[in-house]
Amino acid sequence: MSTELHPPIAKIIPHQLEKHGHIRTDNYYWLNDRENPEVIDYLNKENEYYQKSTEHTKAFQKDLFEEMKARIKEDDESYPYFYNGYYYITRFEKGKDYPIYSRKKESLTAAEEIMFDCNEMAKDFTYFNLNGISISEDNKWVSFGVDTVSRRQYTIQIKNLETNEILPLKIENTTGGATWASDNKTIFYTRKDEVTLRSDKIFKHKLGSNPADDVVVYFEKDDTFNVTIYKSKSKKYLIITTESTLTSEYQILLSATPDAKFKVFQKRTRELEYSISHYEDSFYIVTNKDDATNFKLMKTPEDKTSKENWVDLIPHREEVLLEGIDIFKDYLVVSERFDGLNKIRIMPWNGGEEYYLPFEIETYTAYTTTNIDFDTEILRYGYQSMATPSSIIDFNMRTKEKTVLKEQEVLGGKFDKNNYIEERIWATATDGTKVPMSMVYRKGIELNGKNPFLLYAYGSYGMTMDPYFSTTRLSLLDRGFIYAIAHVRGGEDLGRNWYEDGKLLKKKNTFTDFIDCSKYVIEQKYTSPEHLYAEGGSAGGLLMGAIINMNPELYNGVIAQVPFVDVVTTMLDETIPLTTGEYDEWGNPNKKKYYNYMLSYSPYDNVEKKEYPNMYISTGLHDSQVQYWEPAKWIAKLRVYKTNNKQLYLDTNMEAGHGGASGRFEALKEVAKEFTFLLDLEKIKK
Repeated sequence: MSTELHPPIAKIIPHQLEKHGHIRTDNYYWLNDRENPEVIDYLNKENEYYQKSTEHTKAFQKDLFEEMKARIKEDDESYPYFYNGYYYITRFEKGKDYPIYSRKKESLTAAEEIMFDCNEMAKDFTYFNLNGISISEDNKWVSFGVDTVSRRQYTIQIKNLETNEILPLKIENTTGGATWASDNKTIFYTRKDEVTLRSDKIFKHKLGSNPADDVVVYFEKDDTFNVTIYKSKSKKYLIITTESTLTSEYQILLSATPDAKFKVFQKRTRELEYSISHYEDSFYIVTNKDDATNFKLMKTPEDKTSKENWVDLIPHREEVLLEGIDIFKDYLVVSERFDGLNKIRIMPWNGGEEYYLPFEIETYTAYTTTNIDFDTEILRYGYQSMATPSSIIDFNMRTKEKTVLKEQEVLGGKFDKNNYIEERIWATATDGTKVPMSMVYRKGIELNGKNPFLLYAYGSYGMTMDPYFSTTRLSLLDRGFIYAIAHVRGGEDLGRNWYEDGKLLKKKNTFTDFIDCSKYVIEQKYTSPEHLYAEGGSAGGLLMGAIINMNPELYNGVIAQVPFVDVVTTMLDETIPLTTGEYDEWGNPNKKKYYNYMLSYSPYDNVEKKEYPNMYISTGLHDSQVQYWEPAKWIAKLRVYKTNNKQLYLDTNMEAGHGGASGRFEALKEVAKEFTFLLDLEKIKK
């Protein structure tokens, strides 16, 4: 009797999709039905096939999990930050999966007040996420959001911090966050469309009233826009943000008058992007007005907010991307990016000498962090590199003294950052563009083409993938892997044009950049096709799907997490969460030129009879960002089309969504699966 394992083959039910006179036949369209028992059965069979096929790696997976867990300080806590009379702390206890949120009044030696013990709150759920903690100005009330499904639909509740009583009210289907007005009894919150999950309404709730009676303060009719609400750092204004990919609009209201009407700051103008910060009698605006592609800083009086009143403060610069600002009573802090690297610029309001924080290497990330306090000369920022654990640093902007408050501990006694080499290298893309990669590996590696190499990228939405430190990655580096991030176009790593050159009708630059980076590390003998692996998630999963259709021979294995691979069908379905808001990123396929272009790269539509690399693909049944059926259909089609017997696994978490498992150690188990997949292909067991 044969014991050979056979993968599940999904049944074929041809479904015709017609657009612009063009007909596509989708044989696996039927998988688009979460309620169909046959769909669940197919996903379970794929899971069973993956589990049985990798049975021989189970002990190694467990060892890897324990190894990664052993590096983590289990009883860790955040460095406290001071706000409105209290120190706030997030901490973990040994052996527990979820954080504890607490505070101490006036002094770090004061008694701890536990606001939320998420371990207690999560004990009846397989998934749990608490977010959006917001405290009233009188420090008495806290609102918070809870998601127990992993679909990013949060239920808002309110707790009395003096009595520790959670009020009976539950506000369903929100983004989780809420903003308190200065009267300490009114909250504003954002609701989502039940079907598309677009955040489209701002509501107002008064303590003691029935949520069913909550007033809609604002409804965004345009389905390409999302709305949020927050309070200015000065606490003077409540601010509604309405944004699409390319256009923004703000509305403001004095926080002391929550029942008055919001006023439009500057009405939306297509492709005008701006964000606002309040200071004294003015607003400061980061904007792309006047063709400022890389953004500039402008200023306007608080009573004259429309754009004809805006004046330049920091003009546009071709070579510098202005990413954001932090406003303090005596200082303006500007976050910039030059040549792909973070810069933090300190500018005293009194006209004193400005300066940049100094950073020595090229594979670092620096960013301002929790700077809620307005009246302080201390800037808190984070720093890390590919080989340097993350640090939280307090910097005195007047004396220029630096205090490292906390450096991430790597337990186990084996880690020494001096054992690793960090490099920034540049590949030349097909069109001559230089594309940077941030790389890390252990000292002593020979560049002989035999090193296992994991290349990661994302490359969409202008999301920058900065070099970062990872304790889990050490399990690969210490086994001889080289790890690199390819800063491909479609991100904003080298400025706004870097993003513009990797979206819409230039999207293929993202894919060819990654392929050219792959070819370069092979040419330079860092690795070879027998040892090169690629990884990406979500829109980065689209990148993975595209590169294996274009150049499958370059890779021995590919990891695609929650991959967006059925581009055309998804972008034509306006009921799917987030679709219509994405037209400025991918194009609107209801227009023929975008339809044709998407069709030319959509991974699912371009699967062919050819040899594909080994693949591990993960998804979540309740994913709200990329629906589970995209990877499920993709796998089903790949099973029929691929002409070799290399590994092809679909691993569906039947209880989670886009972010995977919720507990900090459960998430490590998912990483252990991915690493085991790679190390098993390399026959590395130690």
